[in-house]
Amino acid sequence: MSKNQEIAARVLKAVGGEGNVNSVVHCATRLRFKLKDENKADTAALNADPDVIQVVQSAGQYQVVIGSHVSDVYKDLMANSGLGNDSDNREKESGGNIFNRLIDIISSIFTPFLGAMAGAGVLKGFLTLAVTMGWLADTSGVYLVLFSIADGLFTFLPIMLAFTAAKKFNTNPFLAVALAMALVHPSITALAGKTISFAGLPVIIGPSGYTSSVLPIILAVFAQSYVERFFKKVIPSFLQIICVPLAVFLIMAPVTFLAIGPIGTVIGDWLGQGYNAIYAFSPIIAGLLMGSLWQVLVMFGMHWGFVPIMMLNLTQGGDTMVPMLLPAVIAQGGAALAVFFLTKNVKLKGLALSSSITTIFGITEPTVYGVTLPLKKPFIAACIGGGIGGAFVAMNHVKNFTFGLVSMLSLPGFIPAETKDTAPMITGAIGAGIAFIIAFVLTFVLRFEDQPNPETATEKTETDKMVAPVKTNQEDKIILASPLQGEILPLEKVQDPVFASGALGKGVAIEPTEGKLYAPADGEITTLFPTGHAVGLTTTEGVELLMHIGMDTVELDGKGFELSVKQGDSVKKGDLLVTFDIAAIKEAGYPVVTPIVVTNTNDYLDVLDMNQTDVLHGEDFLAIIK
Repeated sequence: MSKNQEIAARVLKAVGGEGNVNSVVHCATRLRFKLKDENKADTAALNADPDVIQVVQSAGQYQVVIGSHVSDVYKDLMANSGLGNDSDNREKESGGNIFNRLIDIISSIFTPFLGAMAGAGVLKGFLTLAVTMGWLADTSGVYLVLFSIADGLFTFLPIMLAFTAAKKFNTNPFLAVALAMALVHPSITALAGKTISFAGLPVIIGPSGYTSSVLPIILAVFAQSYVERFFKKVIPSFLQIICVPLAVFLIMAPVTFLAIGPIGTVIGDWLGQGYNAIYAFSPIIAGLLMGSLWQVLVMFGMHWGFVPIMMLNLTQGGDTMVPMLLPAVIAQGGAALAVFFLTKNVKLKGLALSSSITTIFGITEPTVYGVTLPLKKPFIAACIGGGIGGAFVAMNHVKNFTFGLVSMLSLPGFIPAETKDTAPMITGAIGAGIAFIIAFVLTFVLRFEDQPNPETATEKTETDKMVAPVKTNQEDKIILASPLQGEILPLEKVQDPVFASGALGKGVAIEPTEGKLYAPADGEITTLFPTGHAVGLTTTEGVELLMHIGMDTVELDGKGFELSVKQGDSVKKGDLLVTFDIAAIKEAGYPVVTPIVVTNTNDYLDVLDMNQTDVLHGEDFLAIIK
């Protein structure tokens, strides 16, 4: 039995055996299991396994981090088990944890167009601010054109949801979009609040129609997936191109308007009323809980469960949740800034300062995973600050009227379009300021165990290597050329905690400004994903590199990536490996920051960067000390 077969066997046994596995896929470094019962998995045994880097449990996935050779382990896992023989795996997943499955569905549906929603929400908020301040008239051409794009996405939200829901439920996205278009068609919207007849049966359309609605189209597309599957089985293949869509339309249009739409509307109303009842019972307690626990929910992927409620709140007169969450985000920045002043570690100091700034724009991953959470007490301080700030905002009944990332850019969205009252925006800013200050001060009070500074007198030799690697004898080091053009970042800034912690090896990350990945040295392509998002290269000198374009980009299934090589190819330094579309990847909601790590770091004394901030492809950027 080979080593990879042994690893596969141990992992399969530790996750509870074949009988406990609904499905398993892999990305660049991980086996991603969906288990029937995660309690049957022996997480302690896996974490103790020398061939397992880490176990990550998130949103219904049991992820076993193996490393860059995960594809080989996966092949042996599938070849030596019955997991690959289950063609109905996807359908059998229904036996898992219902809550985690809902989280997975919600995140899969909303994530792809989250960036577009955030941009539209911020634009809509700033347009409201511009009208309120007298900078623009709401009858001007500038306002009308910009408002059409800012408001259009929310008006026709069911169309966006239909497309992503169809991808998730494995049904034809264009049939789903057509169904959504029927829901928001002007002739139907004009009937809002009225009842019409379909073959003698009443068709009830809610007071707001289906524009901006969430649940009706998601439920309809879910039902469509079964209807389409049925007709594909019974209609001959040569007739399917016309007859399947026709049959789906004839069934789904009436069913959606007669049953699914009204049911979805009622469920949505119940969810909104339930949340509002809890909020009305005690806004202060609601703000305290949401503000203090939000980042904990984000860590476990549970925050996605609140997204539909936020959307429903917007259709019912305004959302109180986003204003409560703003202090939770900004508090992380306050704690990180305190770390900047307290730490003696030069690297941590730089990360703390930069990440405290990114929280202003709602980006908390570098702050949480790179600064506050590893130090523990700053994270606690931020949670306390977020809770108090959230309670203050909730106490003043601040509402949000546009959807977007929770950030300081959300503030103009707190202005009601009807009254143009700026007081809620100011109150929201004060709440965020309270959270920031409390987190900052508490971090000073609680302190933390500082990380040792690598540049100390006792490590003078190592410091000399870092600032002047050119003084090292050529035979004692291996210099690699940058595979990308862009900004060099420390690994700690990568949103994925496995990369950020260095568990996969030392290296750097690059925020690319050009969508081309080149070979950093002569060598062989030892790992290559068909999706094109990750490349493993072993150089002629034995350095094993993993280059991972973006985070979670495996979910794009190759869209935006074009391979120029195949696995097993020998390449020369500077050869083009992958071309990728930066704009398309970002538009889909995925970051393009690219970790480049030496996966066999333990074979060398050290892996050092060249103290650059920006780099062109082909320039020296990494030194491997033998």
